[in-house]
Amino acid sequence: MRKLGRYVLEDRLGAGSFATVWRAFDPELDTDVAVKVLADNWAANADVRQRFLTEARLLRRISDPRVVRVHDVGVQDDRPYFVMDYVRGGTLAEKVGHCHPEEALRLAAEAAYAVQVLHDAGVVHRDIKPSNLLLDTGRTPTAVLVADLGSAKQLADASGLTVTTGTPAYMAPEQALQTGGFDGRADVYALGVVTYELLTGHKPFGSGGRTTLATARTPPPSSPTLPSELEVPHTIDTLLRAALSVDPGSRPPTAQAFADALLSRDGAEPAPTRSSGPTPLVVGLAAVAVFLVTALVTWLAR
Repeated sequence: MRKLGRYVLEDRLGAGSFATVWRAFDPELDTDVAVKVLADNWAANADVRQRFLTEARLLRRISDPRVVRVHDVGVQDDRPYFVMDYVRGGTLAEKVGHCHPEEALRLAAEAAYAVQVLHDAGVVHRDIKPSNLLLDTGRTPTAVLVADLGSAKQLADASGLTVTTGTPAYMAPEQALQTGGFDGRADVYALGVVTYELLTGHKPFGSGGRTTLATARTPPPSSPTLPSELEVPHTIDTLLRAALSVDPGSRPPTAQAFADALLSRDGAEPAPTRSSGPTPLVVGLAAVAVFLVTALVTWLAR
């Protein structure tokens, strides 16, 4: 069996462009752990190597049961690796298409509360998706932990241009197009996509996301709607359309606000939108109302 330091690698849990995650065994502590190893072809890249180690430091610094914890860092054959808790239960990706609406809303809210922990620590994730959200079946009810901070960025540094990173289907327009920076509401957008996917079994704008569809001949719908047969309050549909808004100011202001609205039993409040005054329709209706009242008063006075 292959070893990294004292850790015996057993099963590959997943692999991406930059790293592979293994389930491993720690003989000294007699427990399973997860080990993330930088890919061979990136080990010599100083920028990627630094980002990999930054992820480990961020996970170590954010001490919270909703975030995967790092316990050790090492280097073997010039390849860095770090060791994390092994979370039994798989990922939220395994729940897509297999969730009752009530369970989908609860898991999505748990994911949003976990993302809020990152935001409270001054970090925006930038790659929220079901496969980066772990299910801890050792807790009752099942808890959701956020993982993989390889694309994470300090909120203090997120206002300027940066390298576009993330998964297209879950990326907010301002993140994908780099239009004036971004903040935690980019993660709220991704949470909206995750919630829609858990409820319906498919992504609201396909695998390419909103920005890819926007370049096609047929623009994507600006406000995706949930299937009418879903057993969820109609206000959930309003909430998701707000979370998936192109304008960050029209989304729920925080991940926690989004989570609270998902769990609200008296109906989720729609996110506040920017407005410079009454709309033309409202003004027109008000004018008609004034005219009718004036006419009625005049008639009664005869």
